[in-house]
Amino acid sequence: MNFTTLNARSGFLLIIFLTLFISCSTVTPEKYFQIAVLNSNLFAGFAGSGQLRELESPSVKLGTDNESTETMKRMEILEFKTKAIEESYGDLKKLKKTDDNKEMIEASKNLYEFIMPVYKSEYVKLAEMYDNNAPKEQIESFAASISSKYHPRFKELYDELIKAGKQYAGKHSIKVNWGNL
Repeated sequence: MNFTTLNARSGFLLIIFLTLFISCSTVTPEKYFQIAVLNSNLFAGFAGSGQLRELESPSVKLGTDNESTETMKRMEILEFKTKAIEESYGDLKKLKKTDDNKEMIEASKNLYEFIMPVYKSEYVKLAEMYDNNAPKEQIESFAASISSKYHPRFKELYDELIKAGKQYAGKHSIKVNWGNL
């Protein structure tokens, strides 16, 4: 085997490897849509009755004896939700912006950047109020203040994301059941 044959084989293998690498790392329009738009389902009920219901009626978890169940603390629920939102936001930030998807990605980032501080401040306070058995009126008043303060802007940002998502989905023939949106 001579040097030229070895170089040709190495070059051929390199081309195959690069082709596989590029094809495996290409993000499809569906994936862009999933990360930028569909993951916004994590915010269902934000600054409204949905999030309040989630805190009013907490989930249960398996007890320390692995047989019984116990009610989750509201802070645990909030920590799980915040972690999921942060991970989803991390995925969003990794997406490469193009002229084709820029509006959708920016709308999604704007929404994440709006809601995350609220989860880390006001919703933490609300969860603590529940966990510390604060008076019902105090909890309801604080929840109402979150809603009145944040829901209008949330709705505006969410609507912008849905509009951009619909345009992107239409352009790429992504079938989506938008329900009432």
